[in-house]
Amino acid sequence: MRSLRRVLRGVRWYVRELTDESAYDRYVAHLRREHPDARVPSRRDFERMRTDRQEQDPRQGFRCC
Repeated sequence: MRSLRRVLRGVRWYVRELTDESAYDRYVAHLRREHPDARVPSRRDFERMRTDRQEQDPRQGFRCC
């Protein structure tokens, strides 16, 4: 049972990294470590900032959807 949980945790970690689902968690950790007085944005605000930044970057290329 313990090894199954370990495998499932590994799969969950892999999928979150592959889909970049963990980006918000990394950003929050960075803010708390480097800028402890800064306001932590909500998940929705973070995704909006991220999307806006990607759309402004000409290296991102054409966005079809």
